[in-house]
Amino acid sequence: MSIDLLLKEAQTQSKLIIPANWGQGRATFGGLIGSLMLSRLTAELGELANDRVLRSATISFIGAVTQGEVEISTEIFRSGKSVTQAAAKLTQNGEVMAFLLASFGSVRASGIHVAPRSIAPEFKAPGDAVRLPHIPNLTPEFLQQVDLRWAHGDAPFSGSNKADFGGWMRWVDDFPCITVTHLLGLTDSWPPSVLPMLKGHGNASTLSWNIEFFSHEFQKTSENWWQYQVTTDFAESGYAHAEAHIWDDDKNLVAISRQVSTIFA
Repeated sequence: MSIDLLLKEAQTQSKLIIPANWGQGRATFGGLIGSLMLSRLTAELGELANDRVLRSATISFIGAVTQGEVEISTEIFRSGKSVTQAAAKLTQNGEVMAFLLASFGSVRASGIHVAPRSIAPEFKAPGDAVRLPHIPNLTPEFLQQVDLRWAHGDAPFSGSNKADFGGWMRWVDDFPCITVTHLLGLTDSWPPSVLPMLKGHGNASTLSWNIEFFSHEFQKTSENWWQYQVTTDFAESGYAHAEAHIWDDDKNLVAISRQVSTIFA
């Protein structure tokens, strides 16, 4: 089932079935889990969602979500004149598997304006970049759902002395309008920033994830590309801390993502 259909299901029902082909090792792809929780939570906002958009979200991946039924519950903690604080919780077999804390805010008049300091890098075009392939029994199943083009940095598991990389991304399935909810999941499809430093296959997973959005009215379809670049701030003792920037194909900065990853190698 496509990402677009799954997100639409989450808008109307709290119990969902995680389908096949979305695996990431023994778990389900974390980007899908985050997007489903956000889709359900946004639907629960009701009329508030008409003028309040996602400003930031923090997601904790607590347990390994497997194929099958999950349930998403939501709670709105406080809704003021311009900001709403809310959360979504995903459970499976009675256990909490993921938690999302989100801040939604409406536009307010302000005399403060600071232009983005991060400029979109000059990558080779998507058609000239190397596509990250889905290799059965080697790479995660969910790579069948995304189109990732490696444009900067060394390949994963290449034993490089450098972390960090960048490239282009989009969903494989066709749909007419990409939203913040689609983009949130897509951003998580890249591997942890230090994987190029591993020599041979090794496991890594996201422990916690924070993402902040600057833009919301993208006017983009699933055919548009998004640019991604990640930088490692620190890695030691089996944990890596990294920051990524996301631009649209018009070089507009749309989001900043921070992740703490666990490295099992």
